[in-house]
Amino acid sequence: MRSPAELDRVQWHALTHAYGSAEDVPELIKALYQDDEETADEAIYELYGNIHHQGTVYSASAPAVPFLAHAVRHAPNKRAELLMLLAVLADHAPEDVDSPHWPSSSVAAVCAELCRALPELLFCLEDTEREVRRAALRVVAAVAELLPADQHAPVVAQLDGVYATDPVPAVRADAVVVLARFGREAAAVDGPLPEVRLAAAMLAVARSGPPYPADLVDVIAEDGAEPDPGDDDFPWSGTATQEEQLRRLLTEDPDAGLTVAARWIAAGDIGSRGSWLAEEIAGTWRDREPAVLDLLLAALPQQRNPRALASRLHTIGHLIEYLREPDADLRDTLYRYAAGADEETAGPALLALVRSRDPRALEQVLHRPTSQLLAAAARHFPEAADQLIPVIRGELAAGATGNEGIALVEALAPFGAAAHQALPELVVCLRTRSAAIVAARRLGAIGIATRETIDLLCEAAQSSDLALRAAAAVAHYQLTGDVEPALRTFEGLLSGAGQTHWYLSALEPLGIAAAPLLPYIEPMLGARYEWTRMAAAEALHWITGSPDHAVPVLVDLVGPTPVGVRALKALAATGQVPEELRPTLRSFAFSPLRLIHDSPLSGQDHPDEELRTLARTLLAAP
Repeated sequence: MRSPAELDRVQWHALTHAYGSAEDVPELIKALYQDDEETADEAIYELYGNIHHQGTVYSASAPAVPFLAHAVRHAPNKRAELLMLLAVLADHAPEDVDSPHWPSSSVAAVCAELCRALPELLFCLEDTEREVRRAALRVVAAVAELLPADQHAPVVAQLDGVYATDPVPAVRADAVVVLARFGREAAAVDGPLPEVRLAAAMLAVARSGPPYPADLVDVIAEDGAEPDPGDDDFPWSGTATQEEQLRRLLTEDPDAGLTVAARWIAAGDIGSRGSWLAEEIAGTWRDREPAVLDLLLAALPQQRNPRALASRLHTIGHLIEYLREPDADLRDTLYRYAAGADEETAGPALLALVRSRDPRALEQVLHRPTSQLLAAAARHFPEAADQLIPVIRGELAAGATGNEGIALVEALAPFGAAAHQALPELVVCLRTRSAAIVAARRLGAIGIATRETIDLLCEAAQSSDLALRAAAAVAHYQLTGDVEPALRTFEGLLSGAGQTHWYLSALEPLGIAAAPLLPYIEPMLGARYEWTRMAAAEALHWITGSPDHAVPVLVDLVGPTPVGVRALKALAATGQVPEELRPTLRSFAFSPLRLIHDSPLSGQDHPDEELRTLARTLLAAP
């Protein structure tokens, strides 16, 4: 330990933290000793932000450790907070110590300082405050595998004492976890304390790996239903809480995870823990949607507030499209919530009902239209054009702007030729520059040329908004057949700097007419930016009809990423499936794990499902 009197012996100006020079660290450390609690709190907050910033430590971090250890002893009002700061400063993955970079790393220096200071911090394991004892256990755990051998015995002896005598079961459970870091199995899963049984079961399943033994799963289901109220304040290594570690373990074995989720939901879904676990499994593993939706349906009555209920309904709406025929009970439940008076829950319930293709949803949408609901209804009920298009027109005429206006215009796409009914509203969008880009695209697709439309498109093709310029130029060609203005527009767009792949992606309607642009496009096949290479290959195939130059570029880009899915889609359009790609396609098609994450709140299609479908389509090709 080092007292504040020694702070000037460190060349802080020569050290750095997250925001540059560490010259401010001494004053922050001195502030820890102030009687003013607000000042001390602010100092701890600042230290968390500079010598430890988003999981990173710096050259000033290790020199601060002995001073922080001294403050632990002499600033008792902030003991727990300071201990946790020391623990997170030393946080590292156990395998990191084998790295050739470890000896010279900042985190290695922090750990070395903490190992030296640890004997003088062990008194905190007997502190009267449970928060201090829990924090002290995290400090020991942070450097357990790095302690010199001669320190093991006294440290383990104190840990044994905590496990045997501490009056708080959660602290005893923490001691079990720390003892395991020293190779000691201290507790059995059939002990008298549920907190300890849970900790022992978690350690056991981590050792065994999936599939987990049924008796351990049973312990977790029984003893883990209610969260530790102080868990968030005391993360373990990796800054993960016990709750996060438990969810990760259960997600690795989906059968065990769903079993536990069902038990937790049946026990009241406290803190929505069972629901969250089920949702995590659906986001990690393929083809678990039916089981997860059954669990979420059972969990709906257990949600404690409208926000939690709305979250569950959002997830149901995201997953329900995976089902060919959603269950009648699920649809009936969604209908009841959708017809309710609480808009926070009625909105997501109705959206889920629309995505379930339930006919009752259409009437509800027509009575309570929003841009999101109308877009979903158009996608799932394209046969209802005569009912939906007038409502979409009305919303546009009422002045919908921004993302709402864009969603309304895009909602017209599933209706094909019937979308011509909205021609007046689309013209207004183009004139007022509200959702103008998507309006220009829709006008081009509808194919009805009027003098006003042509004039507006010519004007938009000169816009300072380059994306609008591209969309208007293409639409002008679609309506007039005159390609020269479009060619001039794209010559300028493709010869300039910026996101050229956006403009390349607009070229498909031009087809062979865009051939004069090939000298601009072909060099982009070797562009540094992967989206540009993908869009160039895609455009090259649209224009020439030949896959020869496009396929090698697309094959190189294929992968479980957004650009990889787009490349796969473009490859499918070529009809070419190189033999060397088939093993990759099989891994995409048959992986039990999701290869691309889906977000229930994204409002987008499921990219992992698109990846799998495209892979299967290409594998079926000759």
